[in-house]
Amino acid sequence: MADQPPHDNAYKHLFSHPKAVEDLLRGFVHEDWVGQLDFASLEKMGGSYVSDDLRDREDDIVWRLRLQGNDGGDWLYVYLLLEFQSRVDPQMAVRILTYLGLLYQDLVKSGLVAKADKLPAVFPLVLYNGEGRWTAVQEIAELIETGPASLAAYRPRLRYFLLDEGRVPESDLDQPDNSIASLVQIERSASPQAIAQAVAQLTEKLQSPEYRSLRRAFTVWIKRLILRRFAPADELPELQDLSEVNSMIAERVEGWTQQWLRQGRQEGRQEGMQQGMQQGMQQGKREEASHTLQRLLARRFGLLDAATLARLEQAGLEQLEHWTDNILEARSLEEVFKV
Repeated sequence: MADQPPHDNAYKHLFSHPKAVEDLLRGFVHEDWVGQLDFASLEKMGGSYVSDDLRDREDDIVWRLRLQGNDGGDWLYVYLLLEFQSRVDPQMAVRILTYLGLLYQDLVKSGLVAKADKLPAVFPLVLYNGEGRWTAVQEIAELIETGPASLAAYRPRLRYFLLDEGRVPESDLDQPDNSIASLVQIERSASPQAIAQAVAQLTEKLQSPEYRSLRRAFTVWIKRLILRRFAPADELPELQDLSEVNSMIAERVEGWTQQWLRQGRQEGRQEGMQQGMQQGMQQGKREEASHTLQRLLARRFGLLDAATLARLEQAGLEQLEHWTDNILEARSLEEVFKV
């Protein structure tokens, strides 16, 4: 198997700490059952599941903890799928369904669940930190053709929880003791000053000696993923603890800010020179896509009315391309324009 990218490993290391998992659930999963969790019982499970065709799953993290108020405390399994791809995966719900099956299979094979017992509850969570908004459906049933009404009972249902970091409301980031709120703030910070402020707050949150290992994990994550925006990794000193990161950023923030501003001005000038050319090319592509889609719709569904033509004329390039893709499976003109 190919090595995982460094950013995948840095994130995986962070969420291998119970404090990070507790902060993730408490701070960002606003559901009543979270209040019933016994976080003192958090236990990390093996992170590799092997299907019958021997394909490994090693980018998942599985924790279990007990639900309070039940006889003996039933186990709840928290499945963290850390999603780092730059583009949204429309079939993520299918992947989650597959991984859940592998997890249940492993629990039975390992004897953690007796064959005669019921399977434990699982909470599948996708953490996404891409730039664009996550648009894939979260319910597997929405990816399956409905077919005759009598087949509805056989259509699987499974929903995953999505934490799209770029769309977390600001109110969720104002959590004085939550380390994951700081993680999201650091990710969303553009300027060196904003990063310095967020790192200082994170250092304050994790100053207790019991968080030494988590501070180290954050140190690696910040150096590999955040500070490389301003300096190559080989130009940064060896950093062992979050307090060292905080001090180093405080010393360099002024120089990095000037560098960031100069780079922004230079990019602004380059963008200004290229903007006219790019706009012309973009408009040409949009018009070509509109004409192509209009021709295909007319051949498939007949003469187009004025409202449809106006809709095509007003749509952007990305929207036109999406509608063109829909033609392959659409059974009516209305289905072409579905989201």
